[in-house]
Amino acid sequence: MKWHKILSAVSACALSVSLLAGCGNSSSSDSGSSDTAGTSDGGSKKVANGELNIAVFQGGYGREYWDQISDEFMKDHPDTKINITASPKIAELVRPKIVAGNPPDLMYIAGGDNLPILDGLIKDKALTDLSDIFNTDEGSGALKDKMLPGVLESRSMAPYGDGKIYLAPFNFGVLGLWYNKTLFDQKSIQTPKTWDELFAMNATAKDNGRALFTYQGLYPGYLDEVIIPSIYDLGGQKALDQFFDYDPEFWKSDVFKQVWGNIQKFANEDNGLMKGTVALNHTQAQTSFMQGKAMFIPNGTWFEDEMKDAPREEGFQFGFLGIPSFNSGSSVKAMSQIEQIVIPAKAKNPELAAEFLKYIYTDKSIKLNAEKSKAVMAVKDAADLAKPFISETTYNVYKAVDNGMELVNGTFKTVAKGSRYSPKDEVYKTISSLMNKQMTLDQYSDKMYKMYSEVSKELKDSAE
Repeated sequence: MKWHKILSAVSACALSVSLLAGCGNSSSSDSGSSDTAGTSDGGSKKVANGELNIAVFQGGYGREYWDQISDEFMKDHPDTKINITASPKIAELVRPKIVAGNPPDLMYIAGGDNLPILDGLIKDKALTDLSDIFNTDEGSGALKDKMLPGVLESRSMAPYGDGKIYLAPFNFGVLGLWYNKTLFDQKSIQTPKTWDELFAMNATAKDNGRALFTYQGLYPGYLDEVIIPSIYDLGGQKALDQFFDYDPEFWKSDVFKQVWGNIQKFANEDNGLMKGTVALNHTQAQTSFMQGKAMFIPNGTWFEDEMKDAPREEGFQFGFLGIPSFNSGSSVKAMSQIEQIVIPAKAKNPELAAEFLKYIYTDKSIKLNAEKSKAVMAVKDAADLAKPFISETTYNVYKAVDNGMELVNGTFKTVAKGSRYSPKDEVYKTISSLMNKQMTLDQYSDKMYKMYSEVSKELKDSAE
């Protein structure tokens, strides 16, 4: 698989909470946790005795993979025991342990509400340096050579810019616009390659009884799947750096005006935005799209599995478009998203955690993850290993990259310790006011300019 660009990987949040400086109280509920223990004489590799405590996010991919890969690891590593804590709100469960200096040995953290805990650990420099795990050749090649190009060098895996890896890549997704493939095929509708072509399809959408666009209204953060590739399409890496590194002048740029102008255009054009969109949650908006009430919606490669039981219009098939370009002849782009695994610096058993992390990247594990989670790891040829277990549509999305789709991503720079700002929330949640026509584009620009100026000043002051 050719990967043209992975500009910097995931963790799309930049909250400034310092974990070691004191996090808020959290629920002590542990209803999602359970122990998985046992040993086997049938293992092929023996390591130092030890008990491993891992914490995993139990979201759309479930927890079955983690249960089974832990069993496999214990079989292959006699006299080890893995205890799993799993929850959709895993950050709430592990935060008190981290603050107390007793973190899990390994953590898989994902889900928007959980990601701030990773940012806090990065800010506090409370993660184990994983560089040796990826760089050491144990006889079959260095693990780093198995990863997708550019991933380990990204800010989200090497957050301090010193070339050292502190976060390990896990599942990755491809995100962009989706459509009903059956409708397009039956009506001989061509998928748009430029924004002009997409907006010109409004009449076609209306003729087919649907609005041109909808999105997950109560969660406008989904719009980053449109916005980030669009920023790169117009302004390249320089514009993305301005956006993610809090250059206030970004909000006066033509790139901003064109990208956010497109978003606003959906709301301003007759039939551009599905009625009621801003008040819908993600599943409500996605169901409406599948029922034929909108032509396009942004989402990721988990979309099909997430909505497998949702009602839909007759013959509906998922089709993935990516994000159109502003200029004809430019490549269609899409956003990539990569989940992360970490070993806290205060882990009690970092050696065994490192062995388990390496085990996760084995072909056996990649296939098991695809079978149980329907997910694809950020590893070369992972899509082909996963092919027997994922849908044809999902497989084709990953393979579309081979046909010239350009992947783009990025993450906000960590704000200063003690900052009151969460830039991602400020940037995306405020878009709801644009879509409701309660704010003009100039007012939005002024608000973001002020916020970026203050965040930049905080960073400058904290460095002095």
